[in-house]
Amino acid sequence: MTQPWARIAIVNFNGAAWLQKAVDALGRQTFEHFEAVIVDNASTDDSLTALTLPDARFSVLRLSSNLGFAAANNLAFRDCQTPWLATLNPDAFPEPDWLDQLRSGVARHPDVAMFGSTQIDATDRGTLDGCGDCYSVFGFPWRGGQGQPVSAAPADDIEVFAPCAAAALYRRDAYEAVGGFDERFFCYLEDVDLGFRLRLFGHCCVQLRRALVYHVGSALSGRDSAFTLFQSYRNRVWLIVKDVPFPLVLLMLPYHVGLCLRDILHLRGTRDDSAPLKGLIAGILGVPRQLLARWRIQRARRAGWRDIASMLAWEKQMMVERRVIVLGARSRAGVVRRAAG
Repeated sequence: MTQPWARIAIVNFNGAAWLQKAVDALGRQTFEHFEAVIVDNASTDDSLTALTLPDARFSVLRLSSNLGFAAANNLAFRDCQTPWLATLNPDAFPEPDWLDQLRSGVARHPDVAMFGSTQIDATDRGTLDGCGDCYSVFGFPWRGGQGQPVSAAPADDIEVFAPCAAAALYRRDAYEAVGGFDERFFCYLEDVDLGFRLRLFGHCCVQLRRALVYHVGSALSGRDSAFTLFQSYRNRVWLIVKDVPFPLVLLMLPYHVGLCLRDILHLRGTRDDSAPLKGLIAGILGVPRQLLARWRIQRARRAGWRDIASMLAWEKQMMVERRVIVLGARSRAGVVRRAAG
């Protein structure tokens, strides 16, 4: 039997409405040499009782409690021997040639350790769900192109800051070298954090135009739920404290906290108005633990602060409009060559 090229992890929590469709889409892949692990975070719906696996390439890992997206992916990839690791959300449905397109992308970009897929809104196939994760000097990440027409997507492969883990591919040795997903993030921004750490270690990310996935987006947790707001506000602080090099962190962190407080004031009187403030406070209270992680990361990084600065969006309007931020030759020449040499 041919060694699988990739292991695909699908982390599920009460996703019965979409999980079977995602699994079936994987079962129809034109490239067959993969293995898939569905990790169920102690779902309380009929996600697993109603699930039918296409064949022996698929397995299920049942957890007794909800460990979150980050920890569940790490469990799925533990002791893995495939050269590539892929993440796929249970509400993301790949085209039949998705894996073939990922493999073609790896062949075109042999020095790249992480790849993103072109995500299209599953409920409106004329609208983009995203073309990679972008990051700003204000400390706010976003999915590039989200909400824009599919016709606005870049015409070919591009370099972006990081892949969205709803449908991403990572080289296993690079993933393991940086420690995988940070399980303290639980969920939300754990993919930006992983991509940032890979960036700091000299890797880059290519967004593959022809690797198509249809994504519902925030189907399991709700885009503006109290849970999502808490996780996002907390994890953004940790992302800055852990990953942003000095002296950029001196600029970013105070400005970010100020913008968060402004947003919190604007949310007063809404249904979930306490969640962002609680998340921000939790983020600040968690800074001491993140400082230890920062020391380890920054001591080992290979990318300079100027390299990282060149990858950030410096105009607020780019963030507001959720533009696709295409990184150029400076990023790849400045970081990847150092990683290779």
